[in-house]
Amino acid sequence: MPGTIDDLIASIEVELEAAHKRSKKCGAEIQLILDKAQQDGRSALSVEEDERITELFAARDQAKSDVTGIENKLANANKIKAEEMERAEQQRTSAPTQVRRPSYDQVARVGREERTYRKDEDPHGKGFLMDLSRQFLYQDVEAASRLARHMQEERVERAEYFQRSVGTGAFAGLTVPQYLTDLYAPATANLRPFADACNRHPLPQSGMSVNISRITTSSSAALQASENAAVSETDMDDTLLTVNVQTAAGQQTISRQAIDRGTGIEDVVFQDLFNRVATTVDSALLNQATNGMTNVAAAVSYTDANPTGAELYPKILGAAAGGEAALLAMGKPNLAVMHSRRWYWLTSQMSATWPMVNWTNLPVQAAGQANPNSSYGSGARGVLPCGLEVIVDNNIATNLGAGTNEDEIYVVPSSECHLWEDPGAPMFIRAEQAKAANLGVLLVAYSYFAYTFGRYANGMQKVSGTGLVTPVF
Repeated sequence: MPGTIDDLIASIEVELEAAHKRSKKCGAEIQLILDKAQQDGRSALSVEEDERITELFAARDQAKSDVTGIENKLANANKIKAEEMERAEQQRTSAPTQVRRPSYDQVARVGREERTYRKDEDPHGKGFLMDLSRQFLYQDVEAASRLARHMQEERVERAEYFQRSVGTGAFAGLTVPQYLTDLYAPATANLRPFADACNRHPLPQSGMSVNISRITTSSSAALQASENAAVSETDMDDTLLTVNVQTAAGQQTISRQAIDRGTGIEDVVFQDLFNRVATTVDSALLNQATNGMTNVAAAVSYTDANPTGAELYPKILGAAAGGEAALLAMGKPNLAVMHSRRWYWLTSQMSATWPMVNWTNLPVQAAGQANPNSSYGSGARGVLPCGLEVIVDNNIATNLGAGTNEDEIYVVPSSECHLWEDPGAPMFIRAEQAKAANLGVLLVAYSYFAYTFGRYANGMQKVSGTGLVTPVF
């Protein structure tokens, strides 16, 4: 059944936006390759890089050509719409007659068009469900008309949700009214506060690893012994740092009955799966064997049977000093990543001793400043007197140490915490055929990512030890 001209224009606009994104993505990857060559100090690109840039330019040119064609198509569609609107306006135009007008104004006026399904009129969604049943079982024309009008409203007000719904295979694509699903209580998740604070890059379109050249033997310079004497020379050498692309994924099989008879079930399940994928990525960055932050960071030990905030703070500064000594001009520690229990313990500490050196805009009598407008996973929770921004992340382990009750504080430069992700992550799959015999629908969420903290040895530091046991408030 053909849609309206507005539906056609909307689909063309989506197609145009996708073409623009393809062009922009190609340009971003070309710039990334050139930036890498510039950082490595290479005067020419490798054969593989030349070939890849050629492919990207061709893809970008094709995308630009597509944009031109789509814009022409959109212009024609808008022209048709303008003609329809002009025709409708002419139909509404009336010529004056000799008929006497009524003594009252019978012109209808609409200030705001109400939604088809409204919370104040149908708080439990009974009308929506009845229309679904009538349209499916009896092909009720009026019910179908109300559902079509509701979906047009969804296209206008919740376009992203609609695009996701209609892209799910054999599912009808009907969107449940938002007010029927906005009160559900999702399961809590640690999410990805640290990952969001990292230096993020677009993941290459192909390959299962990201290769970085590390200069491990530098050139040299020395005072010249005398005029025309040989100057210092040391052959530079590099070591390849290979970062593997990993996959974080989760799945859930839900019954056909839950989808057919429930309200907003798929949206709730997908959101929970996305939260689990986000938590898995962040936890891998912090805790994964060998390459996770806890295994890469150089340790500054804080051992104390009766820890205090005043004693812990110099250890944090020691970690910052170690990181800056390793990085020099290549980076500066700017984040202190800690568990929420450690942050609240620090804010509970009282002291009459003020820092000798205080950061700009911090009260001199305070040992730090909290951000009252920040909550978990929404950015820096506060700032320490040395200027380190605090990121609270509950993916940090709390079962470390001999007593399995310690956590750690990571003092890191966000510029050297590299994370590659697909711009569209996380992705999802909705498959009915896989579980058709059980009347089940398989939902899968997944994300490709790669990360490294290893470009410079000892650039990452951590504070650990018995001083970071379970805090007592």
